[in-house]
Amino acid sequence: MNHEPEHNAPSRLETLRSALQVGTLRPIQKLLRTLHPAEIGHLLEALPPKERNIVWGLLDPSDEGEILIHVNDEVRLKLIEGMDSAELMAAVTGMEVDDLADLLGDLPEAITQGVLTSMDSQNRERLRMVLGYSEDVAGGLMNIDTITVRADVTLEVVLRYLRFLQHVPDTTNTLFVVDRYGKYLGIVHLTRLITHDAHLTVADIMDDSVAAIDANTEARLVADAFEKLDLVSAPVIDHAGHLLGRITIDDVVDVIREEAEHSLMSMAGLDEADDMFAPVVPSAQRRAVWLGVNLATAFLAAWVVGIFDAAIEKVVALAVLMPVVASMGGVAGTQTLTLVIRGLALGQLERSNSRWMLFKEMAIGTLNGFAWAAVVAVVTVFWWRSWEIAAVIAGAMIINLLVAAIGGVLIPLMLKKLRIDPALAGSVVLTTVTDVVGFTAFLGLGAYFLT
Repeated sequence: MNHEPEHNAPSRLETLRSALQVGTLRPIQKLLRTLHPAEIGHLLEALPPKERNIVWGLLDPSDEGEILIHVNDEVRLKLIEGMDSAELMAAVTGMEVDDLADLLGDLPEAITQGVLTSMDSQNRERLRMVLGYSEDVAGGLMNIDTITVRADVTLEVVLRYLRFLQHVPDTTNTLFVVDRYGKYLGIVHLTRLITHDAHLTVADIMDDSVAAIDANTEARLVADAFEKLDLVSAPVIDHAGHLLGRITIDDVVDVIREEAEHSLMSMAGLDEADDMFAPVVPSAQRRAVWLGVNLATAFLAAWVVGIFDAAIEKVVALAVLMPVVASMGGVAGTQTLTLVIRGLALGQLERSNSRWMLFKEMAIGTLNGFAWAAVVAVVTVFWWRSWEIAAVIAGAMIINLLVAAIGGVLIPLMLKKLRIDPALAGSVVLTTVTDVVGFTAFLGLGAYFLT
């Protein structure tokens, strides 16, 4: 019996949309019951609003809270707007404290107060502690469900304690060792716990070389630490060294994904939290801002061209070849800009080594400038039969590629110093610089030597 290759099988999204189009809801419910909340969240983001609302109405209300955590901010807000108070309370009841903290800020005030009132004093205090940290620092990422032990107890006592708990938090691979005041001392790997003599103490097998992460550490630095040290989980402490919680690899994967989305979307002036299937008017309004900025910079470039209108009228070749200079500068600058933004994001580029990077990119820009200037000059000679025009465009290209390299390094560094996201504004500023410099150099040289 022949089976269709797996890569030709319809995707879950295709299956879901096909069922929605024919109006058969039972297959949809059957599919949704087999999926993890994160998978359902991904499908919801991939559906237009009308179909999304139909699928949302078919979900088990007890799963809605966890699904809301796995959709982007804009989709989450729209789904919450369509839920009544009773449905919202049912969705958040019983959620883990750290998950609830991620969701609470988007809930109506009345629901938030109701949730806080319904919690016992211990969980309420734990929730307040998590909410005290921004979502982009370690304290906002951490899970406060941890298992702690003292250094002076035996492994036998620890094993009895774990059996008494009957349940350990998900992704638990270590226990955290604290002193009588709750200060972090080290970790005990579960593998060591179950393979060593039960009469040994925790101090005999604990690993005190694993450094804890301060709760105010930026999320991207936490991700860097997990990547460099191959961590699965890490303790989080306050300024006094008290253990607050732990960060696990699944939290860090979310950070890495969000950073990647942010870098990609910001290059186009968009927000990674935007709903891909948002209505036309709000989407157009969001994009209009950066289109307006780009239009203003385009008028600046056009004004520069207008200054040399007399030269362009006399030498038509200048108008024909203008885009070549600007385009080459734009591409070269974008290459440098992308490299620098990546270095800033990974913490590999700082003030101490930025000068070296600047000189390196200037050398690359100069080398490429001369190489491609020669190519363009040869093409220009064959096209326009003029060594003078060839020399002008070659000189302008060398100047623009050098300036593009300098701008590609300095612009993101300056924007970061001004607390402006380089990924968001860098390309717009750089394009303006390369266009203006390219046009000025080319048309200025042309006006001086050819007219």
